[in-house]
Amino acid sequence: MEFFHEPKIDWMGMKWYFISLSFVLIVAGVVSMVIHHGLTYGIEFRSGTQVTVKFSKPPDVGAIRRQLAAENLRGASIQSIGASSEHEVMIELPLTGNAQGSQALDTGKTDIVKALASIYGVGPAGKMDFNNASTNTVADHLVVADPLGLASRGMGEATKTYSNLARAMVNFRNDPPHSGLISDFQELSSVPGVTAPVIGALQKDFYLSSFAIRNTEIVGPKVGSDLRRQALYVTLAGLAAMLIYIWFRFELSYGVAAVIATFHDVIITIGFFSLLNKEISLTVIAALLTLVGYSMNDTIVVFDRIRENVRLTKRANFLELVNRSINQTLSRTILTSGLTFLAVLSLFLFGGEVIHGFAFALVIGVIIGTYSSIAIASPVLLYWQQRTGKGGAVKEKARTYDREVAAARR
Repeated sequence: MEFFHEPKIDWMGMKWYFISLSFVLIVAGVVSMVIHHGLTYGIEFRSGTQVTVKFSKPPDVGAIRRQLAAENLRGASIQSIGASSEHEVMIELPLTGNAQGSQALDTGKTDIVKALASIYGVGPAGKMDFNNASTNTVADHLVVADPLGLASRGMGEATKTYSNLARAMVNFRNDPPHSGLISDFQELSSVPGVTAPVIGALQKDFYLSSFAIRNTEIVGPKVGSDLRRQALYVTLAGLAAMLIYIWFRFELSYGVAAVIATFHDVIITIGFFSLLNKEISLTVIAALLTLVGYSMNDTIVVFDRIRENVRLTKRANFLELVNRSINQTLSRTILTSGLTFLAVLSLFLFGGEVIHGFAFALVIGVIIGTYSSIAIASPVLLYWQQRTGKGGAVKEKARTYDREVAAARR
């Protein structure tokens, strides 16, 4: 399929417009990272506690934020996640400067639960919240209350029976459609083995809150620091590996041009995250590595056509060959990049909060990666060839390629 039949666009004649645009985007991103917002790291990189909370009704995010501030829990990040009908929010609490060890990190969850209880109410004195109780907590209370009269059969059998019963009730509470919240103890009567005396014992020892902790992630400062360093190393290693491959398969000038274009893509994409104050998580790092591969692949397609044209028209001006090669691959670029863009845009719009950062990085990356293959990689290659006068080296590489093909056919 061809969108254009033999276009005659002078891409290299517009190279300074492209370079100026890239310069503005890079400077804006770097200034934002250094002076303005900086980079907002996910809990994996900055250490602390991340708690996902489900509410029985739409939560008041403003009230939660004010209560956390009143509890002296500064720097907390609160955002709604999932569909609005699910009533879920994610609360991230950074590690305080004087906190020490995993026990101090666990305190973050306790502080968040305490702040939420202050807003949505605390149950009667002496009672525990069933919606946030663990299996062991429920089992221990049932063993003490012994609503089924199993103590006469021995503690071992009683403990085993009540543990299984507690596990079944907690699973019933956590699974859809309840997803962590029940509003009436009578709902538990559908769980096998739960009888009226069991429900009575639960009502005596527990109450039902209007929120439940669905998930908790705790990351220590050393782990966060290690992840940041490893993410940088992985990205740089990917670029280095690409440089070596293209150097081996084409020549050094092609590899340098491709790596500069890919580095340009990564910097601009990270700059957009800073400008829009979006969080960089491990999924975003995965998207950046995907972007490295995608951008490099698009650049190689253009470079391969340049090499092919050099082989076929050895006397042509290199600038003309670059323009011709870009125009010849333009339909392929629009088709491939356009379909990829529609796919990642769908992920961004409909994929949900969990992959929002990943999809956003790819939306920006596909646009910038396609643009850089034409507007950055090709001008850099052209500049290298013009400055070093390596037209002959390019032709020799083409002749070598001819000999390799001929040898393979024999």
